[in-house]
Amino acid sequence: MLRRRFLTSAAGAGGAGLVTTLFGPETIRRVEAASRQTAGRDPEEVARDESYWSEIQQAFSVSRSIINLNNGGVCPSPRMVTEAFVRYTWQQEEAPVYTMWQLLQPRKENVRQRLARMFGCDPEEVALVRNTSEAMEILLLGMELQSGDEVLTTTQDYGRMITTLRQRSRREGIEIRFIQVPVPAETDEEIVEGFRSAITDRTRMILMSHQINLTGQILPVKGVCDMARERGVEVMVDGAHSFAQFDFRQEDIGCDYFGTSLHKWLLAPKGTGMLYVKRDRIPSIWPLMPAPERMDADIRKFEEIGTHPAAPYVATGEAITFHNTIGARQKEARLRHLKNTWADRLDALPNTVLHTSRNPAHSCAIGNINLTSVEAPRLRDYFWEKHHIIVTPIMHAEFQGLRITPNLYTTMAELDTFCEVYEHVARNGLPRSA
Repeated sequence: MLRRRFLTSAAGAGGAGLVTTLFGPETIRRVEAASRQTAGRDPEEVARDESYWSEIQQAFSVSRSIINLNNGGVCPSPRMVTEAFVRYTWQQEEAPVYTMWQLLQPRKENVRQRLARMFGCDPEEVALVRNTSEAMEILLLGMELQSGDEVLTTTQDYGRMITTLRQRSRREGIEIRFIQVPVPAETDEEIVEGFRSAITDRTRMILMSHQINLTGQILPVKGVCDMARERGVEVMVDGAHSFAQFDFRQEDIGCDYFGTSLHKWLLAPKGTGMLYVKRDRIPSIWPLMPAPERMDADIRKFEEIGTHPAAPYVATGEAITFHNTIGARQKEARLRHLKNTWADRLDALPNTVLHTSRNPAHSCAIGNINLTSVEAPRLRDYFWEKHHIIVTPIMHAEFQGLRITPNLYTTMAELDTFCEVYEHVARNGLPRSA
């Protein structure tokens, strides 16, 4: 009874990290012990400390028979997160009407509070959704727009979001206007000016990515939001890749709306996401699935989707603990170091074009490189079929290339293998049998 009271009290006080440390798996204890050795050190120095990151790599249960350089779509969770998800799933199945709804569902509120602390906002501005697409579709379909109203976005925004806008265009007659983003963009001003010059007196909303999924380009959201606010235009930010990849807070970007997937760079269970809506904007956005009128100003109206599992959301607490134990700035520095390691080595090769900025303000973990002598899908097939290396071909109307996205579990030896294969093809072409 005393132990149960202690656990309940700790969780209610936002102490999920403490509970995990005391009663959780050995994984987090090793990560904590290693991270204590980095206290007070510069994140850039820690980023190059392979002995430290070797400990972090052991926290994952990934297969080392595959080199996975496609962490853009979805990321493996640390072992402690997967174990928590399984544990909560079994608890959920004991008697779901009680264990899921009465025991686990209320614990989502603790996760809501911890995500709000990470993002720097009020917990009553955070909805727990299933992914970025759901978060952004709530916004894009929930905002009041009339025939002839314009929505401004870029030609490189995520396809599913553009599809959503096009459905509104077909159904309601809204207009979609596109601007192009340089590949890569090297100054914030060129992006802000691109949006500014495209705004008309019919523009009601801007949809923009915080980080473009195709190239890893980080866009100046704060500058665009400030400019748009002066023109009376709202900005919806697709943060699918930015959240928990590099360190920022809501005040750093100044947006009123933000959506992200927690199963990407936060490394949470699959099918978890977050929607941020500034508190005074909540009443003006219709939920994707209807909620009662009494919830008009309640962020939870966006969670009215019927029966769904609680386990993935509760286990997101372990993902937050893992993230915080490493530290956001150290994680960002390591991810950027991994990107720079392969990009610096390959950029000068023949027939090679890097589509990602070297400026740390404009890129982090994600990079895009094009070997102009080989079509990207064919090169992807060669990497996988001959070397079991997973890369992502990007075929866009404005450019093509391979998107390379290592993660914290990626070793330098794995990056070295990828670089060796790329170098061989760049200098010698694909083998005839490929």
